[in-house]
Amino acid sequence: MTKPVIDASGFREYDMRWRYPEQVNLAGMQALGLGFGTQIHRRGLPASVAVGADYRAYSPAVRDAFVAGLVQAGCTVHDIGTALSPTAYFAQGILGVSAVAMITASHNPNGWTGVKLGFDAPLTHGPEEMADLRDIVLNDKGQERAGGRVIAAPDIRTAYMDDLTAAGKIDRPLRAVCACGNGTAGMFAPEILRRIGVEVIELHCTPDHSFPHYNPNPESMQMLHDMARVLRAHKADIAFGFDGDGDRCGIVANDGAEVFADKVGLILARDWAPRHAGRSIVVDIKSTGLFATDPVLAAHHIRVDYWKTGHSHMKRRVRALDALAGFEKSGHYFIGQPLGNGYDCGMRSAVEICRLLDRNPGRTMADLAKALPRSFTTPTLSPHCPDDRKYAVVAEITKRLQGLSEIGAERIAAINPINGARVEFETGGFALVRASSNTPNLVVVCESLQSPEHLRARFNAFD
Repeated sequence: MTKPVIDASGFREYDMRWRYPEQVNLAGMQALGLGFGTQIHRRGLPASVAVGADYRAYSPAVRDAFVAGLVQAGCTVHDIGTALSPTAYFAQGILGVSAVAMITASHNPNGWTGVKLGFDAPLTHGPEEMADLRDIVLNDKGQERAGGRVIAAPDIRTAYMDDLTAAGKIDRPLRAVCACGNGTAGMFAPEILRRIGVEVIELHCTPDHSFPHYNPNPESMQMLHDMARVLRAHKADIAFGFDGDGDRCGIVANDGAEVFADKVGLILARDWAPRHAGRSIVVDIKSTGLFATDPVLAAHHIRVDYWKTGHSHMKRRVRALDALAGFEKSGHYFIGQPLGNGYDCGMRSAVEICRLLDRNPGRTMADLAKALPRSFTTPTLSPHCPDDRKYAVVAEITKRLQGLSEIGAERIAAINPINGARVEFETGGFALVRASSNTPNLVVVCESLQSPEHLRARFNAFD
């Protein structure tokens, strides 16, 4: 029997990511499934799990090994087939099962695999649950039980798309570029947009696990620039870009400018505020400071909460505050009740943005973006830092920052240490450094409310 290989470094804060098969093999994935099934039993939950997988060439084999471990643990597995992460989250709810597991490495390059999983819908594993699972798996504490089986789920794909399009077609004619980077989203996004009446221009929507053009990552400037190119060529109203497992959405406005998800979130929040006065909005620590000072949100008593980056952290905070929505700069939108189900869904985000434009028939996406107060923000930068050093490096940088009163002759107003160090300046804007949860790098973002030149100066001083 092949010996399980499962590298400890693959257990991240809220996801699992490994190089396959170097860091995890199929026997290791079976051990992981056994461990997750054991964790379900330990929580006293009915042993039922919805399992999906993305379109990568090796994902079916990885899924089958993981499912074999769940069956070994005595679980009933509802196989939903090839899916998006939000489709799996949706399946957990509609099937009424205790847990969900999605085999995906999201936007990571080919050669990576991973799992997103959780118990308490719409939540997914956070650091505590992940540490518990890591202990079970790495210390061989998985317990076999009888009664495990696999059953085919009903047509979850259709039910998921029916749910997203239930409000019917929009009235405004919209032409949209739909960019999927040859990832799994190509099996869903074009049809969803067409169902609500959008004219769709497909860009790399045929799933191809070799990713022949680029990795499906709507935070990547390469993908965003390609979206802008096609948008201009077709004179489209907007371009949507989706990552490999469909839980993120990137936007290019009709003028060809990228509009990052925090700014799109502020546009959405402004539109929703009159109808949902007094609700909370959660934004991740990488997001623009404009949320905190926005007059439209303030006029409708919308409370803004800056929170930890990461889909698991954000989902938990949205539920804890009964927030209307959460927005993460990387393109995760967590749309809560009554508009959504609380989990991150790139398809839901795109549908809601189309409906936003439908409610504003005389205004383009560029108009809505330009109506926001001006700010200038770097792309999310990712300097390399080894996994076994990155948290210590950020702790050291945070300690240094807390000993400063200014950076580059700019006075520091406050430092938010909730997730790395976010330096707020007296003149507005911020500079952030944190450790990536999923890859061996730091995350650096800077914002200026003055000018691009001021932004470059601020970044250079921070660097």
